[in-house]
Amino acid sequence: MHIAPELLAIPFGLVIGLVVGTVGGGGAILALPVLVYVLGAGVGRASTASLIVVAIAAGIGAGALALRGHVCWRIALTFSAPAAAGSVLGTVANTAVGPKTLILGFVPVMLAAAGATWHRAGTPTDDLVAGCPAAPPGRIVVAGALVGVLTGFFGVGGGFLIVPVLAVWLGVCFRRAVATSLVIITLSGLVALASHLVADADIDVPVTASLAVATAAGALTGTVVAQRLPQATLGRAFAVVVGLVATFLLVDTLLLGGPPAA
Repeated sequence: MHIAPELLAIPFGLVIGLVVGTVGGGGAILALPVLVYVLGAGVGRASTASLIVVAIAAGIGAGALALRGHVCWRIALTFSAPAAAGSVLGTVANTAVGPKTLILGFVPVMLAAAGATWHRAGTPTDDLVAGCPAAPPGRIVVAGALVGVLTGFFGVGGGFLIVPVLAVWLGVCFRRAVATSLVIITLSGLVALASHLVADADIDVPVTASLAVATAAGALTGTVVAQRLPQATLGRAFAVVVGLVATFLLVDTLLLGGPPAA
C-alpha cells in the first residue's frame, strides 16, 4: 500500500524532533537521509528542507529551555554571529559540488561528531548549578565560524557539532550546552536557509511542512524527556545513531549508486 510522503513524514518527524529536544542537535543528520531516502527528495531540495525543519524544531526547543533558565546567552549570541557569516560561505561552496561529493564529505564529519559525543557522554556531567563559564570571546568566535561553514555547506543545523564544541572546548555543562546549542541552531539555521532561498532553492512545501510540524512536536517532547533520563545514556545512543547513519550513507554512495540527484 502506497503511503503519501506527507503522512510518512509524520512519524519520522516526531523521532527527529525527539532527538533535537533531548540532545540539542542532530536533527539534520537524521532529516537529510529521511528526506532523500524515505521521502524521495533530491539532495539539493533535501538540504534546504532540512534547514527549515531543524530551525523550527530548534526554535521550539530553545524557547522551552530558555524559560527554564538553561541558556548561556552570552555564548549563544557571540557564537551565532560568526556562525551566520560562516554559513553564508558554506552555502556558496554547496552550489559548487555534486551530490556524491556532498555526501562523502558529510560522512567523516558525522563520524567525528559521533566520537566526540560518545566521549563526552562518558565524562561526569555537571549540573546546572555550575552556571555559564567565562569562555574567551576569541575562542567562541573561531568555533562559531567553523561550525557555520559546515552548516551552510552540508545544509544542516550544526547541533551535532555545536554541543560537543560547547561542552568540550568551551566548558559548558551538558544541559546548558543542549539549550545554548538550540538557540545557536535557530539563528544560524535561519541565515543559512535565507541563503538557500536567495539561491532559488527548490522546496517541496507539503512534505516539508508535514515534517516540520511533526519535528516541532517531537522537539517539545524531547525537552521534557531530557530532564528525566540520564544524559550519558542519551548521548551514547545519539552517537550510535549518527555512526550508523554515516555508515549507511558511505556504503550507499560507494557501493549502491548513491542518493538521487534530483
